[in-house]
Amino acid sequence: MSNNTFQEEVFSKGVNIDLWKKLLKYAKPYTKELILLSFFMAMLAAFDAIIPLMQRYAIDNFIVVHSTSGAAVFFAVYVLVVVLQTIIIKVMISCAGYVETGICYDIRKDGFEHLQRLSFSYYDTTPVGWMMSRLTSDIWRLGNTLSWGLVDFAWGFCMMVITSIVMLVLEWKLALLTFTVIPLLFVVSIYFQKRILLNHRDIRKTNSLITAAFNEGIQGVKTTKTLVREEGNLEDFMKLTGEMNRKSISAATFAAIYMPIVTLLGSIAAGIVLWKGGNRLMAGTLSYGTLAAFISYAIQFFFPIRDMARIFTDLQSAQASAERIMSLLETKPDIVDDEEELARKGLNDRRNWPKIKGNIVFENVSFAYKNGEKVLENFNLTVKAGEKIALVGDTGAGKSTIVNLACRFYEPTEGRILIDGYDYTKMPMMWLHSNLGYVLQTPHLFSGTIKENILYGKPDATDEEIIRASKLVNLHDIVMKMEKGYDTPVGEGGSLLSTGEKQLVSFARAIIADPAIFVLDEATSSVDTETEHLIQGAIANILKNRTSFIIAHRLSTIRSCDRILVIRDGKIIEEGTHKELLARKGHYAKLYTSQFMMQLNHNDTLFNEN
Repeated sequence: MSNNTFQEEVFSKGVNIDLWKKLLKYAKPYTKELILLSFFMAMLAAFDAIIPLMQRYAIDNFIVVHSTSGAAVFFAVYVLVVVLQTIIIKVMISCAGYVETGICYDIRKDGFEHLQRLSFSYYDTTPVGWMMSRLTSDIWRLGNTLSWGLVDFAWGFCMMVITSIVMLVLEWKLALLTFTVIPLLFVVSIYFQKRILLNHRDIRKTNSLITAAFNEGIQGVKTTKTLVREEGNLEDFMKLTGEMNRKSISAATFAAIYMPIVTLLGSIAAGIVLWKGGNRLMAGTLSYGTLAAFISYAIQFFFPIRDMARIFTDLQSAQASAERIMSLLETKPDIVDDEEELARKGLNDRRNWPKIKGNIVFENVSFAYKNGEKVLENFNLTVKAGEKIALVGDTGAGKSTIVNLACRFYEPTEGRILIDGYDYTKMPMMWLHSNLGYVLQTPHLFSGTIKENILYGKPDATDEEIIRASKLVNLHDIVMKMEKGYDTPVGEGGSLLSTGEKQLVSFARAIIADPAIFVLDEATSSVDTETEHLIQGAIANILKNRTSFIIAHRLSTIRSCDRILVIRDGKIIEEGTHKELLARKGHYAKLYTSQFMMQLNHNDTLFNEN
């Protein structure tokens, strides 16, 4: 396993237009809804612009002249405008909510699908919390911005255009005075948006670390308690949250300063209008209604600017999320099929796939992890179909790497691996992976029932096939003693089953698809002696006529293997059957004798205690 230290990406400092173009494809399926939203927002902006004109009419025709003639009609029209505004807002909220939910769903779906395609090397170096943060909070923030942000932007833009036109038509000189504060607003906006973007990038980065800490804390709770690490873990976690708090306060401070500045500039514009317009009112060249409407427009003109400033602030935060999401979606798998080559050979149709017998050849294979750690160099190995191969050696010797290369979870950096004479890099990945059975030391069961977990190995399997696979691994009798049988829930990660029961379920899941190649990676090291005997009995049935690799520290479990390979520093230092290796009295013999003596001492201790 590689020991790479995960590093967060460093993104561009400014607003990335190309990034948003890529993300807008998620808004494309909702084009009709967004057009409808834009139309309604334009109507809403038009109604908002009508209100001051109606107030102008009321002041000049009712208040100034002390008359109520036509007031009933005016009141009815005013109520109609308010009712229409209410209906538009209701439709807008429903439509925007639909778009937001849909965009979040689509991005999460693509993100999850992409994670399924990424190679093992990605998971070697990427923390779970980092991925969870992207698929949850980052996507929510992005979906919120793409839906509500576009809506508010459409309203703000329409509002500014309509208000500007009305102001210029009413009194173009006062309108130009109002616009004089815009250049200053532009300069202030550029400064604050840069600062806010940098702060939000730091916040999203720290949020990933916090999510990762949550994940590790929950998964490692037993270890934490046994080592009495609660206070130490809390102290480490508080450092992260403290950093998040400081960066959040910094971002909120800049946003809090920015918004009042926009409001202040709007008030200054309104003050200029009141000053110049008041002079004209006193001179009799401007009516009361027009002055009141113009003051409303001067203030109202800066409402959309203020909202658009908020949108740009949200956009900065969302870009930090967008960058992180796109970095995940654009991560290329290390192992991919050459679709054009497969199509040319007709191998894109699984009906043309040759049946795997299980002959495996390593030809001068070298392999190094991305961090440069070299594990294998000029490694050669030939495995015949149906042969049982045991891999023995110290931790880090390269046993798991050899198996993972054989399974094409990784690919050689040099040399090649042949499956039944085919270079497996020239074949579809699923050709090999659909013929693999893999049982880990610590099996992972998915939430659901025993039956559902076994079906992961072959989704279309019948009940008879499930029972046959369970009997083959000595699981059936255990399941039938349970109250709900195969419908027994396993709990999260298999928490409702014993370690042995989980392991037997994973055996049944691996064997039900009748794989040609089988891998047991320390499959009996975490179970009790009684379950180990059950598994040992199952292994003999499972591995019959199948090419198999067995990685084991308990050497007593591999005595029946056709060949035992002793691995050290990525090289085979001894090779032979159990009897042959014992007769040589080499490294394997020393390991076996040492383990045998330890077991005898352990049994003697138990006997004396009893």
